[in-house]
Amino acid sequence: MAMDKQLQVSSSPHIDIAEDTRSLMLDVIIALTPALLLSVFYFGFRALILTLISVASCIAFEFLYRRLMKKHTTIGDLSAVVTGILIAFNLPASAPYWMVVVGAFFAIVIVKQLYGGLGKNFMNPALAARAFLLSWPTTMSTWPKVFEKVPLIGQTADVVTAATPLAALKSGTLPDNTLMELLLGQHGGTLGETSAIVLLIGGVYLVLRKVISPRIPLFYIGTVAVVTFIFPRGGVNNLQWMLYNVLSGGLILGAVFMATDYVTSPVTKGGRALFGIGCGLITVFIRYFGSYPEGVSFSILIMNACAWVLDKAFRPRRYGVSSRGKKVGA
Repeated sequence: MAMDKQLQVSSSPHIDIAEDTRSLMLDVIIALTPALLLSVFYFGFRALILTLISVASCIAFEFLYRRLMKKHTTIGDLSAVVTGILIAFNLPASAPYWMVVVGAFFAIVIVKQLYGGLGKNFMNPALAARAFLLSWPTTMSTWPKVFEKVPLIGQTADVVTAATPLAALKSGTLPDNTLMELLLGQHGGTLGETSAIVLLIGGVYLVLRKVISPRIPLFYIGTVAVVTFIFPRGGVNNLQWMLYNVLSGGLILGAVFMATDYVTSPVTKGGRALFGIGCGLITVFIRYFGSYPEGVSFSILIMNACAWVLDKAFRPRRYGVSSRGKKVGA
């Protein structure tokens, strides 16, 4: 006689919750929406078109790959949508449309699906796509000036460009932007480097919704703050140098929305703390000594590769078993 499914008992723990991958990803999309709207306000509707093309490309590549491999469709979990938004957030508004499609292919097919799909990739797909797209350095380092609307179709080479605050910090001087302009996002940069305030509000929303733990962002941003405060450059005031470093570039975007990725970050508390500290130290090291002014993407990718080691180091000990794996009293 067939057993009623309601009477089947699975292994513990027995927890009935409403959250699933789709609901978590939906919360992330909600948290990213204010930053997207602000980028449209600053750079025009091309920012929205870039994001829509990125999202559509990620969904299409995931659907086609899994159909080709005869696997069940996973586009309903919305993870491809989040990846698409984050890829766009890592590009300047003047980026050509074909570049977004290339980045989506690399993120979804190469980084995510070839390793088995969601939950099996060892690095953040959006950041890996950004690192790959740096193969076109001129395009990836051309920043439209705020309120200089980028044309939807046609050449973007004639768009008025502006240096990012990180370019000035790289030379050991403070940028011309005020701290208020950095908070509001009124400076050159990628779509996701719009407003520190908006990104932080999104982060608070995710923490309150229990989508992410604040541990990684706090240790990441805190490490950058402490190191830059102790070691300012160019004789700049310690506090000013620290504030400009924290509010410039993609630090808050990376710390809140990409370093906290469930799949590519540690799950243990100690591992998350060291993960954040490691990201912060590498970010400052690249900003100070590297040839590239920003180190957020590379720092997170490097620490992604170390996540399993951090979890192993802080793996909780089973009750009744010593740290050497022997039963107590045996």
